[in-house]
Amino acid sequence: MAAFNQEAETIMTQRFGKDTVIALATTENGVPSVRYVNGYYENGSFYVITHMRSYKMKQIEKNPAVAIAGEWFTAHGTGINLGYFGSPGNRAMADKLKQVFGEWIYNGHTDLNDENTVILCVKLTDGLLFSHGTQYTF
Repeated sequence: MAAFNQEAETIMTQRFGKDTVIALATTENGVPSVRYVNGYYENGSFYVITHMRSYKMKQIEKNPAVAIAGEWFTAHGTGINLGYFGSPGNRAMADKLKQVFGEWIYNGHTDLNDENTVILCVKLTDGLLFSHGTQYTF
């Protein structure tokens, strides 16, 4: 991904560097599916906690091209399954996500001990961000 300039990266971090609801679109056989997910933005990627057997992950496994949309922002990216939330390789990001999603992560909906609970990384490839009349692209 061609990086945002520093001003746009600062806006992305302020706007999405916390628990943020975003729309995530996947496709299967040319048919799009869109759903809202809780995401966290950091360094050109969004991170989502999800279940490996969810429909979105099955679609991403077949076709990793995704699209996302948030507050005055839309982008394309590649969905990457980082694997089990609790694996040693995911420890740093899992710790961040526990803090970021702290308001709901322990409400019983997400079983962090289930090896099918994974971290989805959406690595952005191109996008469009609007802020106070300014348009940023990458």
